[in-house]
Amino acid sequence: MSSVTKIPILTRDEAIARLQDAVHAKAANFYAMYSSALGGIVTDPALMVLPLDDHMVHRGHSVFDTATLTGGMLYQLDPHLDRLLRSAELARVPLPFPREELRQIILDTAAASRQREGSVRYWLSAGPGGFGLGPAECVGSSFYVIVFNQELYPASYYTDGMKVITSNIPIKPPLFARIKSTNYLPNVLVVLEAKDRSADNGIFIDQRGMVAESSNMNVAFVTKDRVFRHPVFDAILSGITIQRVLQFAERLVQQGDLKEIRLADVSVSEGREAAEMMLIGSSIKIAPVVEWDGRPIGDGKPGPIAKMLLQLWEEDVRSAADQLVRVPYPEL
Repeated sequence: MSSVTKIPILTRDEAIARLQDAVHAKAANFYAMYSSALGGIVTDPALMVLPLDDHMVHRGHSVFDTATLTGGMLYQLDPHLDRLLRSAELARVPLPFPREELRQIILDTAAASRQREGSVRYWLSAGPGGFGLGPAECVGSSFYVIVFNQELYPASYYTDGMKVITSNIPIKPPLFARIKSTNYLPNVLVVLEAKDRSADNGIFIDQRGMVAESSNMNVAFVTKDRVFRHPVFDAILSGITIQRVLQFAERLVQQGDLKEIRLADVSVSEGREAAEMMLIGSSIKIAPVVEWDGRPIGDGKPGPIAKMLLQLWEEDVRSAADQLVRVPYPEL
């Protein structure tokens, strides 16, 4: 007698019921999703699914970005949306809707979530149509938005600092590094490599032996003579957060806490000799690095510039009128 269980062929109602049963505990942090495949917004995590034939799923032909939802406002929505459109152009993903309609969909999805804190991530994809390589088979590009509660990094990252390693994972070529696509396998492997070596994250080194970026964060330094240093953006992603942090750093120059800002190549040896090192991104904000490959950075403690920049970011996200867009929540 065969011990193989017969696989059922499900009806539509049975499939929907099983999707409901398959919702895991972490989905409680998924609040709302817009899908151009549905032409609307759902708030049931069981329905937050993608067509398997969407080229985002089986070919990675898509780009994405994320904005922070804070106090019922979207922080830096427009810079993030502009970068999404630049990535889409480089990835040759046509827009399914004009920019203003994409923007309104993002705001409406945030409103449907009824959340005032969280993250809003959105994707532009070549779209569904088959399982081939080229997008000529696609019936039209897709747009997806999800509002979720992103897991926070440990408080110790900020109070005690982070430990990083030099990654052995090859960095993406410049063209792909500048496109914020869904091809994040190298980024995932950097984090796994770091965890295997009892560190928090890894640092990509480019083909010339220069510091590039971290898994999904920019890397900055403060020299012993108080120069804020960051690699040029020719071969790495131009982070929206680091661009804002560079403006904060200008304030610190004006008040004398920093001597100057220098965008130029940073060698590994120069980075190791820095007084401070930090990782900067929209999810991690500004986190000090106190150890690199087992060696202390500076005095091995979070430095004053990282703390000042984080404080400036926290003030900005609460009160910078030119950086905040109000979410049009429905009246309760």
